Formats: sequence, structure tokens, C-alpha cells
Amino acid sequence: MDQRIINLYDEYTHKPLSRSVFLKKLTTLVGSTAAAMAILPQLEGNYAIAQTREGEAGLHTERITYKAEGGDMKAYLAKPDKKGKFPGVIVIHENRGLNAHIEDVTRRAARAGYIALGVDALSLLGGTPANEDEARALFQKLDAKQTIANFAAAVPYLQGRKDCTGKVGCVGFCWGGAMANNLAIHASGMLAAVAFYGRQPELADVPRIKGAVQLHYASLDERVNAGAAAYEAALKANNIPYEFYMYEGVNHAFHNDTSAARYNADAAKLAWERTLAFWKKYLG
Repeated sequence: MDQRIINLYDEYTHKPLSRSVFLKKLTTLVGSTAAAMAILPQLEGNYAIAQTREGEAGLHTERITYKAEGGDMKAYLAKPDKKGKFPGVIVIHENRGLNAHIEDVTRRAARAGYIALGVDALSLLGGTPANEDEARALFQKLDAKQTIANFAAAVPYLQGRKDCTGKVGCVGFCWGGAMANNLAIHASGMLAAVAFYGRQPELADVPRIKGAVQLHYASLDERVNAGAAAYEAALKANNIPYEFYMYEGVNHAFHNDTSAARYNADAAKLAWERTLAFWKKYLG
């Protein structure tokens, strides 16, 4: 697909660009309304793919709430359907909220042997709405400091469960990648934070990281990559254990298999394998 189309969609999903303006620009770019409508499904998430994987054998899933300073946080929990204690991981969504795709990623983590918790950042605003434009608009209403605290509160929730070993990590994508970077700094007990194409934290805060960090970037994602080199330099300077991976020729959101235009199966598979190996190393 024309990279200009991918870049336009990225602008739509990450900047205050209305759907009507996005569609108008897309139509101009591809030449007709019919062509724009044909391309749109390849850009937007086809969550039916993820929903068909719900209810898999060997997993226990449920909706839970946990206490945060701001109120009750809603989350989707998945874990192996057997007795025992498992490390915990927090799965952090993109700026479209807790949707079927992130719930599917949560189940993937559970299949790998973790208690996985997909937290809804919009919990205190009524939860993630079905309409993605409405969800993105709600993100503008979140208080950044409070939202980090709300996610950080998931760490003691997991540690306090009888079926958790007490070791906790996280993985985040896009907006969630930025949150994963911030949890490495602000969440006490965060041992292994994985960020997929996430905005970097304040460099002055990097010395506060107590655990390890794994970073996944897409070479075509110029917007996010702008701060990657400085972040890596800060991690090195402060002797923070980290892994840095750049995936050549792929776009932002390459791990999202519900978005046909941006998904890259090879990069997604490799990045997920690296994520699981990283968790195994630091979480057991």
C-alpha cells in the first residue's frame, strides 16, 4: 500500500484529525470515494478476527475490577486454566481503548503461562466505547499523571492474588507502549516492561527505572522513532538493562493482526517471541 496512505491514517489516529477530514484527504489521495471505501477496511481493525479466538480451551478468562486512587479500574483477565502460581503481566492497549484485539493479545500472554491483565484506561470515563472515534476523543480527557497511577495500581493487584508469583511485567502498544515506558519508571515492582512503538518517557526520569526494558520500533514509523536514539542513550548511560529492536521496512502497529495494511506477520512473530523470552528471563 502507498506509504502516503499509511502516514495519513497514522495522522488520523494520533492527531486531532476528524473522520470527515481524514476521508476527504484519503479520497483525494486515491482518486475517488469508491477507492477510499475499498481501502478503508484494510486500514481499520477487523476485530472479528480476534473475537473468533475467544473461549479457547486451557484458559480461564473473566472481567475484573481493581482499586486505584482515582476509582475502580476495569480489566480483562486471562490465565492458564490450571492450579498453580504464575507471573503477572499487564497488557496495555492503543489509543482506541480495550478492544477485542487487545483482549486477544491478553489471551496470548496467558497461553504462554502468565496471569495477563488487559486494563481499560477509560474505566473512569465509563469504559471503552464501541466507536473508535469516540474512544480517541476520550483519551484527550485523561489526566496523564492519574492515568499512570491507575495502571501502576495493577501491579499490587496482581501481586496480591494467590495465583500470582508476585513478579510482574507489562507490554504496551502505541499509546500503551508509551505507558509501558512510564510504568518502568513509576510502577514499583515493575520488573520487565516491553514497549511496542511507544513514545519515550521524560529522559530525566530514566534513572528511576528499577527493572528491565525491551523496545520494539518500526523503521517506517518516523513520528515515534524521533526520540528512540536519545532514549537508548539514556538507558545506556544509567546502566539500565534493556533490549532495543528495529524492524526494517515495517510500519507503526506492525503487531496488530486486525489491521491488514500495517500488520507484518514476520516482524510480529519475531517481536512476540522476543517478548516472551524477555519475560521468561526477568519474570521466570
